[in-house]
Amino acid sequence: MTQPDLRYPVGRFTPETDLSPERRAALVAEIAELPAQLRAAVAGLDERRLATPYRPGGWTVRQLVHHVADSHLNAYTRFKLGLTEEAPQIKPYDEVRWAELPDVAAVPIDASLRLVEALHERWVALLRALTPDQFARTVQHPEHPQPMSLDRLLMLYAWHGRHHVAHVTSLREREGW
Repeated sequence: MTQPDLRYPVGRFTPETDLSPERRAALVAEIAELPAQLRAAVAGLDERRLATPYRPGGWTVRQLVHHVADSHLNAYTRFKLGLTEEAPQIKPYDEVRWAELPDVAAVPIDASLRLVEALHERWVALLRALTPDQFARTVQHPEHPQPMSLDRLLMLYAWHGRHHVAHVTSLREREGW
């Protein structure tokens, strides 16, 4: 029996093509549901469990929660840039180094949970108002040769939320928490 890949509990990101309005709405709904799912995934975890890596050599639960806030702040900014500029080049960031900064260890995860809740309230309102033409707008990531449509970013960040919630929930299941 093959061991599951603890890095990708929901599988690797695989972009879809030609999103239907219904599929796009479902992805927006996933982004809308993420704050509650993330909060539920970490509910009741004490400091020792928050300091537990989700896999050997992986981030701690605390780092994952703060990472989701950092990542989705960047995502929201990327959408805004894509909507207001012509194919802007977006700035990558070193997520590993961000996860090691002092605020991650010092600030309770509730700050990032609240941040994700507020951010997603704004982001989802924006996403629900976009037209198919707006979702077709692009950004240029310097590490990717082809422009990325906002549809692709929508798929990526819906997956990203599922991915990290599953890191926590699968850890809890394995550890019997």
